[in-house]
Amino acid sequence: MRRYPSVRPGLFLLALAIAVFLWGIASGTSNAEKGFDIPVVLDRLPENLVITDQSIDDINVRVMASQAVLRSVNPANYRLDIDVSGAKPGVAVYDVDLSKIDLPRAARFVSHAPSSVQVRFEKRGRKSVKVRADLQGSPAAGFHFVSVATEPAKVWLVGARSQVMRLDEVVTENINLSGLNADQVVEARVNPGLGTVWMEDDRPVQVRIEIKADVAPESLDESGVSVLSLDEIS
Repeated sequence: MRRYPSVRPGLFLLALAIAVFLWGIASGTSNAEKGFDIPVVLDRLPENLVITDQSIDDINVRVMASQAVLRSVNPANYRLDIDVSGAKPGVAVYDVDLSKIDLPRAARFVSHAPSSVQVRFEKRGRKSVKVRADLQGSPAAGFHFVSVATEPAKVWLVGARSQVMRLDEVVTENINLSGLNADQVVEARVNPGLGTVWMEDDRPVQVRIEIKADVAPESLDESGVSVLSLDEIS
């Protein structure tokens, strides 16, 4: 009878472990690519300018490295800083330069898009304008609205000069008078209404609302003389 060599389980498991180990080394050292977006950050903006338009907010990049290295690349750790300290009013175009972004060793950028960022700058303006309370609804039955005042009565706006100078007032968020039967003081946010104009001090304003009770009409006796109640006399 022909004899066959016996299979030793220990040697089989050892061979399997070696194969898995070698596969792990091969897969870890083979190059792969990973794509992700990184934010564009405009640094050192001159104090006399504001940004009114920016062509893109993120750059799409692709990084090549071994799979083991790529697993350590966290997109949240990267951003593209662009120095705009030399900007002037108008449109400027900045080339995308990834050379200052530090990647792990053996990793490199292989592509990015777009290749440039276009930014529009405008002179900064500042202006003091009135605050108007935006009132909605009606007081409770038997009461009426008398007056409203804001504290402060004026606020400072800053932003793109061409837009700031067009504004003469700003409006608060909606304030509901429905059901009021007494004076009220509320806090309200002010909305300049434009994306490139904002409050110099963004704290809410105080709105003082005066509410009075309606006065009942005077009754007349048969002679046409008005008759007052005891409460009205006292």
